[in-house]
Amino acid sequence: MFWISKNPYTYKKEGFNVNHKKVYRIYKELNLKVLKRTRKRALGSRICLSPLKRPNERWSLDFVSDALSNGRRIRVLTIIDEFSRECLKMIVDTFLSGRRVVRELSEIIKQRGPPRTILSDNGT
Repeated sequence: MFWISKNPYTYKKEGFNVNHKKVYRIYKELNLKVLKRTRKRALGSRICLSPLKRPNERWSLDFVSDALSNGRRIRVLTIIDEFSRECLKMIVDTFLSGRRVVRELSEIIKQRGPPRTILSDNGT
């Protein structure tokens, strides 16, 4: 007896010697939806980052989130000087607005001076 698993690419792991064309044909015969792999591609062009020579050339911003034991979410904004690998500031709160981020960055700029560039990963 031949059965269809959720992922047609797992047949080799299960010991079947079936290629993708046969799996596709069986899926079509049984009127099943064919799973297609999609690859996420980066948007925009990648830039090469120049080597750093002194502090305050490039700062990195990153948001990190976690949950407390009671289930409440917290967010942490980390601001790092990439040359010295110094953590300039960590802001911890349950909600971080854009205005709060600007206010915290302004405070650091008053103390240390402005960076040449600010890098953010713009992740999920």
